[in-house]
Amino acid sequence: MASCDASSSSSPPPLAPPPPLLLPPPASPTPSSSSFESPSSSRLLPSRLGSLWGSLRRERVPAPKRSGAKKKKGPPPRRRTRGVLAWAGVVAFFFLMNWWMFSRLQDPALRHRRNDPGLLNKDQDGRSVKGKGRRAHRVMLTRLLALAAHALAEAESQPEPQDLWQEPFDSAVSWTPCADKRSWEPSGLNGYILVSANGGINQQRVAICNAVAVSRLLNATLVIPKFQYNSVWRDKSQFSDIYQEEHFIDYLKADIRIVNALPVELQSLDLEAIGSIVTDVEVMKESKPSFYVKKILPVLLKNRVVHFVGFGNRLAFDPIPFELQRLRCRCNFHALRFVDKIRETGALLVKRMQNYCTHSNPLEHNLLGRFIEKVNPDGKNNVSSRYLAVHLRFEIDMAAYSMCYFGGGKDEEEELEAYRSIHFPVLTLLRKTTKVPSAAFLRSEGKCPLTPEEAVLMLAALGFKRSTSVYIAGAEIYGGKSRMAAITRLYPNLITKESLLSSAEIEPFRNYSSQLAALDFIVCAAADAFAMTDSGSQLSSLVSGHRMYYGGRKLPTIRPNKRRLASIFLKNSTIEWKEFEERVRKTIKQTKQVHERPVARSIYRHPRCPECMCKIEQ
Repeated sequence: MASCDASSSSSPPPLAPPPPLLLPPPASPTPSSSSFESPSSSRLLPSRLGSLWGSLRRERVPAPKRSGAKKKKGPPPRRRTRGVLAWAGVVAFFFLMNWWMFSRLQDPALRHRRNDPGLLNKDQDGRSVKGKGRRAHRVMLTRLLALAAHALAEAESQPEPQDLWQEPFDSAVSWTPCADKRSWEPSGLNGYILVSANGGINQQRVAICNAVAVSRLLNATLVIPKFQYNSVWRDKSQFSDIYQEEHFIDYLKADIRIVNALPVELQSLDLEAIGSIVTDVEVMKESKPSFYVKKILPVLLKNRVVHFVGFGNRLAFDPIPFELQRLRCRCNFHALRFVDKIRETGALLVKRMQNYCTHSNPLEHNLLGRFIEKVNPDGKNNVSSRYLAVHLRFEIDMAAYSMCYFGGGKDEEEELEAYRSIHFPVLTLLRKTTKVPSAAFLRSEGKCPLTPEEAVLMLAALGFKRSTSVYIAGAEIYGGKSRMAAITRLYPNLITKESLLSSAEIEPFRNYSSQLAALDFIVCAAADAFAMTDSGSQLSSLVSGHRMYYGGRKLPTIRPNKRRLASIFLKNSTIEWKEFEERVRKTIKQTKQVHERPVARSIYRHPRCPECMCKIEQ
């Protein structure tokens, strides 16, 4: 190998300049752009750097010479060292620029967690991935959120889609509420039925109306239901704290006999000892009427009392006698009326969302009564304000119960597992003893609640403007402000009951989660448009049913097909916004239109059927 003579006075031939370093343009939204690379593609950067160092080494090392060939003198060591360092600096600069552009796409509220050694990242298939640069959120949502922000900015000066605030319907047919009609006489001679309903306010509402139907079926007298204390809801409210007890008894007096308490002679009975306590273990979910006639009626006739404990969804929706089904509708849509304390504050929330413009309609009249007539305190004729209500069912109990993964790494998995072990021990045991579906499979099947990021992408794709007033219903969102960062950035007019009411106005409801949920129920039901994020939510189901029953085809409800949305989100790294927008709108349009109730579906969620509503041919 020929050596370079540093003492030689002859000038060495200049080194050929290396080819320029080409980087993709940072503003391009295509998958090849470094600004939208996935975490896996960012790991390719060190290999690129290695190839560049290899090219530099090849330029530094001269080719071997044949024997006898004249030796050529190389550059002085100092100049050669400077050249290498200069090119190394250029390469390092572009490497850092790539890293900087990529890091800008991460959620700033979570950027401080990158160096947490306890975090695990998961790829789009839900598998754990170990490596450097672990991040709590997947980049795919950040890329789509960046595209959504750009699209919302462009659309602000353009008209909204024509059908955005409308419910698609068949003009040849209309439905009108008629569950208040009845054609029988009250009864209640076979004994008394007690109910201790579990769950939150919405599960309890379903249990109440099912108990009314069972009481009629068994010719029994219903005692005003009690509400069990729940470790999740932590609310000691009872029936009379939420619903008007006298109205409930009076409105249904033509159907069943309802009393406040058992007769004195029966209050001393040991119901457990005589076998009159019936738990959910003994009653199959959605049991048919024949079960109650064969199994429960003999106990009722023998002991004069039956006490249902839990009673969550313990009565089937089909097959049910016509008048019994109508009675369930009558209970849900007419007999259960919120107490004045809830109605008055609910009216205050609705009027503030509507900018104090009266929207007198059957739904608001049913929910708010005389409180809807209160005039604008300013005495001015304000311009009406439309608002969108979103039930963001993403509290920690829902996240834990779903057994899904939401991008929070090992910390999230441990936190949700700890919550499950306390509140859902059966699920914890199931995970330890049975092979449960993977989180990726659950998401692909639409079993996971939409995250705030996914929900806001759906709203943006549907065409809701950035200036839209958005009411968020629900308890404390799992992940807090950092989890809500995406939706607050895209829709700054985000409102909750806590932000809309003063401290004095909301104080009577603090520590009463069921009563707070009743306020959310009212605001969501009265909204110009309502979007649910989890079809399994009882609140969303009951709100949807009320809007369908009283709305007169003017109150649209957005019901996402989470399985189809999951398949769209799966293409996050390549899909362009226009295609994303078209696919989301197509899938929502298919579920937005209301059809007649399918067989065996909830009468409370799908009241458009002959038992609840009367069909009118145009």
